[in-house]
Parts: sequence; C-alpha cells; structure tokens
Amino acid sequence: MEIKKFIEENESRFLDELFSLIRIPSISSQKSHKQDMLACAERWRQLLIEAGADRAEVMPSDGNPLVFAEKHVSDDAKTVLIYAHYDVMPAEPLELWKSEPFEPVIRDGHIWARGADDDKGQAMIQAKAFEYMVKEKLLTHNVKFIFEGEEEIGSPSLNAFISKHKELLKADVILVSDTSMLGADLPSLTTGLRGLAYWEIEVTGPNRDLHSGHFGGAVANPINTLCEMLATVVGKDGRITIPHFYDDVEEVPQAERDMIHQIPFDEKKYMEAIGVNALKGEEGYSTLERNSCRPSFDICGIWGGYTGEGAKTVLPSKAYAKVSCRLVPHQQHEKISKLFVDYINSIAPDYVKVKVTPMHGGEGYVCPIDMPAYKAAEKGFEKAFGKKPLAVRRGGSIPIISDFERILGVKTVLMGFGLESNAIHSPNENMPLDIFRKGIEAVIEFHKRYGSTE
Repeated sequence: MEIKKFIEENESRFLDELFSLIRIPSISSQKSHKQDMLACAERWRQLLIEAGADRAEVMPSDGNPLVFAEKHVSDDAKTVLIYAHYDVMPAEPLELWKSEPFEPVIRDGHIWARGADDDKGQAMIQAKAFEYMVKEKLLTHNVKFIFEGEEEIGSPSLNAFISKHKELLKADVILVSDTSMLGADLPSLTTGLRGLAYWEIEVTGPNRDLHSGHFGGAVANPINTLCEMLATVVGKDGRITIPHFYDDVEEVPQAERDMIHQIPFDEKKYMEAIGVNALKGEEGYSTLERNSCRPSFDICGIWGGYTGEGAKTVLPSKAYAKVSCRLVPHQQHEKISKLFVDYINSIAPDYVKVKVTPMHGGEGYVCPIDMPAYKAAEKGFEKAFGKKPLAVRRGGSIPIISDFERILGVKTVLMGFGLESNAIHSPNENMPLDIFRKGIEAVIEFHKRYGSTE
C-alpha cells in the first residue's frame, strides 16, 4: 500500500492508540503515579506486539520498568535499536492549559496533551513506521525497541539496565525520536549534543554573621571572595581559563562550520526575543557555534547573607553558588569536574575556607554525517518534507546518548520531529498532525534506505 494512503486509512486508529497512552499520567517524578508507570509500560507492550513485534515484554529495573520488543528478520541482517521514553513531565500549572492535559483533543490541526510530542507522540511515529514496514513485508533488517520510564528524571536506572542486558540490546545503530527540528519548513537532524558538568561551591569566612560596621574592611566577605574567584573563570575573550580545559576540545571541521553558517538565523530577532541589546561569547565564533559546539561556563545561582525585605548591614559567614559547564564531545565530564575543583582550590585565598562539591554530569555526542544510518535518515526527511535536512548541533545535553555509545559501542541517529512551538514541558504541549504524518513517512523511508545499504 502507498505510504500516504496507509497513514490516511489508519490515522484514526493511530490516534486512538496514542490517546490511550496519553490518558495514562505516567509522571516519573511523582511517586503517586507508580502504578501509572507500569500501566503505560504494559500498554506499550501491547501496542508493539500489535504493530508486528515477534515478542515484547515489560522488564524490571532498579526504578520504573522498561519495555523491550523486537522483530527478528535474519541472523545475518543488521539491527536498529529504537529508543524512546514513556514518562512525561508534570502538567502544572494546570490553570494555563486550554484543555485537560491528560485528555487529548484535536484542535486547529494539532494534538493537544501532555506527551503529545515528548515523547509519546514521537515514539508513536516510530511504532507506526515499523508497523507499515512489517505489514508490507519490506523490513530487511532486525528492529529492537527499548522504551524507558525515567528519562524526565535523568534516567537513573538506565545505565545499570543497559550494562546488564548488553547482549539483548546489541545493535548496529540506535534511532531516537526525542529531539526537535529548526522549523516545520526547516527540517533538520541533530548531529551533536553538548555534555554537562555541575558543581556547588561553599565559601566560609568568619564563624558567624558579623556587623558590617564593626568588621567591614577588616574581615574578608565570603560573597565578595566568591564573586572574585568566579570572575576569573572566563576571560575577556570569552575563553574559560581553567588550565587544560581545552585539551580535549575538538575543533569543528570547516565543512560543518560552513553548514552551520547556512542555517537561517536572524540575530536581531534572537536578541529581541530574549530582551538583550548585545550578545557576548567566545571570540572567533558565531552565535550558533557558541551555543552548540563550543564549551561554556555559567553561574546558575549565587546566594548568601541577607536577602529579605529591607536592609540588614551584615558581613555574612557563608556564600554559595551553583555553577555549570556545557561541554563538547571528547571532553569527559569527570575529568573536567576535577580540573574545576583543582582550579578553584588553587585560587582560593587563605582567609576563607572553600568547598567544591561535584553534583552531576554527562558526556557530549557527535553523530558522523557520513555513516549509512545518518544518510538514510537524511533521505527520510527529504522524502517526507521535500527538502534536504540541515545538520544541526544542539547546545543541550542528553547524557543517555553518550551512555549508549560508551556501554553498547554504537552510534545514535537523532531523528526528531519536535518544534519549538510544541511547548514540551510546558502547558498546552502539542504536535501538529501534519508533522505526525510526515514523521511516519520519514521513518519509513529511513528503514527502506537503511535496509538497502546492507
């Protein structure tokens, strides 16, 4: 059957199946939804069997259960492992929703509900493309699915599960639909993600808060000292000053920089949207390079002393800050974390005590744009959207992608269909029906193309 006809004739059923998942409030961050997590996993198990999997099961982990399914074509064929997550963010603030978050509706050509995009809608795109390939007997490679229920809380149980089931999850490539495009008329493939390192700093001066009149000018103020230390981390040229920080930073190839320069980007609108008069960053790089493929350092929060109403002339005993670095591929977050701790300790003056506590982190990721699976995804977008997708690095972090590569030894293709206007994690999350249809078509073409490379 022709693809568009298949989608048209089955769309009502597709949406009914998606809605059955959305109606289960699988909120991983809230313990009261523990049973909903199991119910959602079981519903996915049923749907993957109905879509054509040979087997599907709900498997336990240290946290919420995972769903594993597979379709085995041949021992000699390549294997695609499809990853998605079935947990969602809380829906609050509820008063800002135009309709009930867990009662999906179609309005103005969009599906409106929590999970419509992230990630139940995008996961359904994968499931329905797989269904078409099976029913039309077009599948020439093996397909496995692993759907987890803790992505929105950092996937705390996933690494242990992957390590325990390496043979079960063995594959040649991983396919993920949990990212976004530049726009509905600007299809794009995410080719890079930044890593992350995060710390909390505590600076202690006197053993108690002091009167700033009696002690000011004679005793070091911990907040002043903390600010002085943090101000040295980034130089005037926008480069991070920590020794050896750039040792593992890979320069983006000129060919990829040229592709980044082709991305439609209005710097004036960018500034207007966030209310700034000018931009600032590492010298020698464009805005899109700075926020995607170069490392950065940010003070995420800083506090201490008196912050209540009115005035209190106090020289505080303690000052605190939370700080983070976005890292680029090849920078190991544990190595960077130690470099930062050593640097802060090395510049800490002896008139204060400084404690730096590493909190969490993850590695960056780069998808080679010349590998067969990427080329297949590229052709998929081109077929569905009528134009070749742009290769785009993103500034955010998805640590599980680098974990997959580290544990399973395979690359991931990030074939996402989200839009900024889909409002994931926010009230009125949605997905355009047109994108849902095109997504199915694009993934079908991916499978066709990837199978032909074998």
